[in-house]
Amino acid sequence: MKNIAAIFNEALSALNARDLKKAEEGFRRVIKSEPSHVPALNLLTIVLVNTNRFAEAEPFIARAVKLNQGSDVSFYNYGLIAKQLGKPALAHEQFTRALRLNPNVRESWNNRGVACNDLGQYEAAISDFDRSIALDPNYADAHANKGKSLLELGRHAEALAAYDRVLSVRPELAEAWLGRGTALARGGRRDEALAAYDRALSIRGDLAEGWIGRGNVLYELRRYADADASYDRALGIAPQSAAAWLGRGNVNADLKRYDEALTAYGKALSIKPDSIQAVVGRGNVFTALKRHDDALALYDAVLSSKANSAEAWLGRGNVFLDLRRHDDALAAYDKALSIAPDRAEAWLGRGNVFADVKRYGEALDGYDKALSIRSDLAEAWFGRGNIFADLRRHDDAFAAFDRAFSLNRDLPGVEGARLYSKLNCCDWTEIEAERTRLIASIRAGEGGCQPFALLSIAASAEDQRRSADFWIERMLGLAARKSVDAVPVQADKIRIGYLSGDFRTHPVSYLAAGLFEAHDRTRFETHGFSIGPTDDSDLRARLERSFDQFTDLFGRSDDEIMGCIKAAKIDILVDLMGHTLGARLAVLAQRPAPILAGYLGFAGTVGGGLLDYVIADERVIPAEDRKHFSEKVAWLPHCFMPHDAEGRAISHAGLDRRAQGLPAEGIVFCAFNNAYKLNPATFGSWMRILKEVDGSVVWLSDLQDVAKSNLRRAAEASGIDPQRLVFATRVASTADHLARHGLADLFLDALPYNAHTTAGDALWAGLPVLTLAGETYAGRVAASLLHALGLVELITHSRDEYEERAIELALDREKLRGIRETLEKRRHTMPLFDTSLLARNLEQAFEAMVRRYRAGLPPDHIEVSSVRSV
Repeated sequence: MKNIAAIFNEALSALNARDLKKAEEGFRRVIKSEPSHVPALNLLTIVLVNTNRFAEAEPFIARAVKLNQGSDVSFYNYGLIAKQLGKPALAHEQFTRALRLNPNVRESWNNRGVACNDLGQYEAAISDFDRSIALDPNYADAHANKGKSLLELGRHAEALAAYDRVLSVRPELAEAWLGRGTALARGGRRDEALAAYDRALSIRGDLAEGWIGRGNVLYELRRYADADASYDRALGIAPQSAAAWLGRGNVNADLKRYDEALTAYGKALSIKPDSIQAVVGRGNVFTALKRHDDALALYDAVLSSKANSAEAWLGRGNVFLDLRRHDDALAAYDKALSIAPDRAEAWLGRGNVFADVKRYGEALDGYDKALSIRSDLAEAWFGRGNIFADLRRHDDAFAAFDRAFSLNRDLPGVEGARLYSKLNCCDWTEIEAERTRLIASIRAGEGGCQPFALLSIAASAEDQRRSADFWIERMLGLAARKSVDAVPVQADKIRIGYLSGDFRTHPVSYLAAGLFEAHDRTRFETHGFSIGPTDDSDLRARLERSFDQFTDLFGRSDDEIMGCIKAAKIDILVDLMGHTLGARLAVLAQRPAPILAGYLGFAGTVGGGLLDYVIADERVIPAEDRKHFSEKVAWLPHCFMPHDAEGRAISHAGLDRRAQGLPAEGIVFCAFNNAYKLNPATFGSWMRILKEVDGSVVWLSDLQDVAKSNLRRAAEASGIDPQRLVFATRVASTADHLARHGLADLFLDALPYNAHTTAGDALWAGLPVLTLAGETYAGRVAASLLHALGLVELITHSRDEYEERAIELALDREKLRGIRETLEKRRHTMPLFDTSLLARNLEQAFEAMVRRYRAGLPPDHIEVSSVRSV
């Protein structure tokens, strides 16, 4: 029988000849005979490592180092095996013991640095890599691994320098191009990152990490189809790549393909159960689906294992913001920022919270901070635009919306907001092309325009319904949340609740204060639920007194508002806002009352089947247009619009044309409209009218300077002296404003969005209004007012007729005087300004709604017959 030495030598010769099977057999024979044969233990370890059998190798190398603690090579090999077995702490210990014996081996420093990386000890890792590089400045592996540490520490520029050093030595090292791409991507240099990933993949097309990195950059660039294709390539190479499944989840979530997103995140978690990003991704999907409890459960699960997860705190903030739990949202965002001060999305969240409660300065601070970190964060630009729009800084709003649109054309509402702010600036460059594009996007099922902004754009009633349905069902996710557990109280009085954020100095309250006071308190109990800020005005004080009960709910969460309304046992909740600023549609989606009706504040359908009724009249919503409303239509006789004689008191101060900047002689056409209601077609008609009526002027509202400048340029381009546009100055009171209508001769209405409150003001003040009836609710309001006064001769149905009628009346002073006299008589005798009559008619509609509900019948169209004047 051969002796041990001969067997060992034969095994060693086999190893040198790369006959690993024979070598393994020989070394095992030696060890069986001599379990403490250190050379055989070391060399068997090498054989097993070379065949990727690391778990088998570990007990042999452990025995070897125990028997001989003077071999740095043995400790080094043990460290490599421990690293491969996912035991970074053990690997670090073995590399440390190797370095104590021999500190001059570059590989030992490099691999101990890798173990530090695996342990999250990045500063220590960098120190080890630097020791390795000091021994060999051209050691590419150490430079590359140092780059990884620097990336983890967020030191992207230094990481990039490390990878560039690698590539100067080994320009075809795919992993270095991969690292370079990651450094560039994290530094926001996405195009360069994409080029680096592509270079890595040109060297090694099977590098799954390269496809994932490429997909991540394309995802950030919102090139979703390309990103998805890259993730698919990664999964073709590495089907169990959690990172690739995570990327697919992110793409599908952004595309609102929520079922597919949840499947992808679930797959990522089945591979890597501790993937915080996948759990947070699922939470974000549930947030988007308004499954707030499910979302919070996921974020809380993350925080139970990793309390410093900025992503989970951010998610909690987003849920609380959605629920209008502002204090909780702010606390969550602040916690996220305490962990990750440069998390732009958390600064964005803070901005959104403050915007919601109208603390505009702090909101802008939040958005500005977010943009200082990520200048391409479209949502922050959008938030800035909304603040400026609310502050009526329309040129600043347009600039912000324009920037947001350039960054992300798919951002919900941004295209419409941009166009709306442009209209407010009376900037009509390319306006028709932009309007056409917006309407096309709505017809394609995209969320480019919030429904209120669409009213001022020449959109059909069908398009308005399409937009409103989309906004409720897809953007707000509200339609599916309805419940029907609210049951009206069988009481002598019907309880009516009015919900509004505009119980202050605002057109809605200006019109409706007298109506609220006129309700028959023997048959109705009225409640005002205020969800907007107070302005401490006389009107606000009056409104608080006009209801049986008035509740200030500004800043309260959806659930708190819901609970308050339910506790009041309201039979009919009347929403006075629709899609206007400050609306709380999520409250309505929970059905806090058995009957929900929309009235006055929004001239269109709320959509999505959210409300049961819309209260209007047959002029603004004729029978053939009811199909464009998700609500059933309750027609009031005469006109739906209320009037408040107390709020519309007219002063008797002597007013002079010259003091108002008007010519002493000549026709004054009045057009007190908001800038967004003006457009090239309407303004073109006015300019043609001025051409035909010598010495006439158009008297406009006091618009922002940019709008004035644009209108003057448009007038000049039409061949009209810009001085013939007179912009009103501010007056001391509403009473004086109403009085100065007496200085004008004829009010010229706008289309597609008529004058509403302003037309009523003009008529109440005795100024005839000439309107062009439109094809939508918003464009028919003035016609409804005129019908109720019996002044149908002031309603036109084509632009030519509109212009001809205006010119005819301007040139025929007697005819115009006769109309004015008729108006003066009728405004005190016709139904339009009879607030008590309107209250009785509205109450009839309420009673019909309640009767149907109590009879177990679904909502249906209601036509109220007028009671006698009271």
